[in-house]
Amino acid sequence: MRDYTDVEMQIAGVLDGEPNRTARLATVACLLSQAFDDFYWTGFYLVDPDKPTELVVGPYQGTLGCLRIPFGRGVCGIAAMDRETQVVEDVHAFPGHIACDAASQSEVVVPVFDEETLIGVLDVDSAQKGSFDQSDADALERIAAMIAI
Repeated sequence: MRDYTDVEMQIAGVLDGEPNRTARLATVACLLSQAFDDFYWTGFYLVDPDKPTELVVGPYQGTLGCLRIPFGRGVCGIAAMDRETQVVEDVHAFPGHIACDAASQSEVVVPVFDEETLIGVLDVDSAQKGSFDQSDADALERIAAMIAI
């Protein structure tokens, strides 16, 4: 079980007073990526304002990410469509999984809202199966709530 206490305090401190959403997203991706060695890919897919049923890659840390993900497809698309956190022990067993990088084995995806409007999802992948549980989802949901301005 990971201890998110320090990284949550770091994120809250750095985001305090920063009004730019891109800066906030990039900072969260960086700090989370640096906090845990097994976070293989950490970042955001954002709702495309020109295609509101698609996610487009946003700030992230890691290997190449998918550029676009339709709502309802893959772990990120399901999280966006259902507006619910997804914790996946084995991404290769997830129906409709999109293999942006074959090294990804498990994943947690948290919807990110600005008030009640979905702005995107926070996506964290691990190169190991079964890396995430409900305690990760709970902590990442708290962090995602810090992003709204």
